[in-house]
Amino acid sequence: MSYYDYIIVGSGIAGLYTALLAKDAGSVLILTKGSIEDCNTKHAQGGIAAPIGKNDSPELHFQDTINAGDGLCDPEAVRILVNEAPDRIADLIRFGVPFDTVNGEIALTREAAHSVPRILHAGGDATGEHIEVTLSRQVRMSSIRVLEFCLATKILVDNGRVKGVQALDCRTELTEEYECCYVILATGGAGRLFKYTTNSDVATGDGIALAFEAGAEITDMEFFQFHPTATRLPGAPSFLISEAVRGEGGILRNVEGYRFMPDYTPDAELAPRDVVSRSILYEMKKTGSDRVFLDVTHIPSRRITTRFPHIYRFCLDHGIDITKGLIPVAPAAHYMMGGIKVNVWGETNIAGLFAAGETACTGVHGANRLASNSLLEVIVFSKRIIERTRETDKATQTPKLSQVEYFVLSDGKKVATAPQLTLSNLQSVIWDKVGIVRSGEGLTQAAGILATWQDSLLQPSDRPTYELNNMVLTARLMTEAALLRQESRGAHFRTDFPELSPKWQRHIVFKKVST
Repeated sequence: MSYYDYIIVGSGIAGLYTALLAKDAGSVLILTKGSIEDCNTKHAQGGIAAPIGKNDSPELHFQDTINAGDGLCDPEAVRILVNEAPDRIADLIRFGVPFDTVNGEIALTREAAHSVPRILHAGGDATGEHIEVTLSRQVRMSSIRVLEFCLATKILVDNGRVKGVQALDCRTELTEEYECCYVILATGGAGRLFKYTTNSDVATGDGIALAFEAGAEITDMEFFQFHPTATRLPGAPSFLISEAVRGEGGILRNVEGYRFMPDYTPDAELAPRDVVSRSILYEMKKTGSDRVFLDVTHIPSRRITTRFPHIYRFCLDHGIDITKGLIPVAPAAHYMMGGIKVNVWGETNIAGLFAAGETACTGVHGANRLASNSLLEVIVFSKRIIERTRETDKATQTPKLSQVEYFVLSDGKKVATAPQLTLSNLQSVIWDKVGIVRSGEGLTQAAGILATWQDSLLQPSDRPTYELNNMVLTARLMTEAALLRQESRGAHFRTDFPELSPKWQRHIVFKKVST
């Protein structure tokens, strides 16, 4: 059996960045179920937020983040995020990330709910791709061992402490165990649960399922962010149209050409994502259409083609010159605010098990993520994970997490009329009943279907069946959290409880019952 100091599961920015920091502290193995380039990071167009501008400050960034989180951010975690941001940006520059500049200074743009321009970008709208390519190149040139097409299937725990990972070779379908001192889950989100998503095919909630089955705490799963503007083109996958397009002056129009956002909110197109997503949904229903349009034709064409080259080229490939025509868009599932509960050092309640990136819940995002804080969260808290493991005496103890109220997954009222379990049916159920606008009735129906499906699951044997099992479990955690939270807050909106409730200014935490 192979032994490593660190096993990192996932090869997005969280996995790669953490691995590059860890290699100076010990031996490192990256397990990734696809190739090293398969991840969500490269789809991050808008950029990375950091308070480095002349009119900005960590305090201003702190307030914007807290406001977006709608009462559920962890102030300590947010303070760490904004205070450590400039140093972590400097780290990325040292790694070779080519941020865009104007007159020798890093260019900054503004996105919704930010009070000043503070978004760094690279290649216009290709920030995530540039970071991913830069870090993966560094990893390939290093001593880090990377096992591609290798799916982690179980976290091995002994007497309350991590001892390794069981993994499936997706090509041979053979299982092997790898021992280690520390496991860092960096598996990304769960956007593939939904019929419409901006996420890549790898975002199937694997880390959530692995951690839950190992006994880790899972929190805030009811909060899933929907991006207001993903392309809605026949026969084409949803493609993210960055928030920065609206930040640069893009206008939303309905199918009749009417600019509708000022009817819903004074902030119009620059309102928080949950507000814009619901407004678009209501407008689509009102006009009987499955889309609205984003209009940038009034913006100088040169500015569009240089600032958003990827978006411009994608639309052109699909027959739309966005400098002259409108972009058909609709909301799509985008980012998971909840996840594996960690403290400000990235530690879970299991000694030696850490989580980073979208699969982790640091408390930074609260009920609604502030745009472009996600990439920043990765580099700030990944750095802290490695710092913690270097403090051997602390990292080997079971971490003290805050006192929480635990919930357990219900037995679920099984339904006799559940559709057959397929990926397509799962995505339709979650989109229709656990999507942008929810109700107690719809959530109850979804919970019953998911409980029935989970009862019928067979022992997985290959990547598709493991992923489907992980998705059903992750979907149950999300659905039951949404059913428990009887209010509307941030990205979680219920028609039967449309108001925010002070008694729900708390977190729902699930933990597996030991049998």
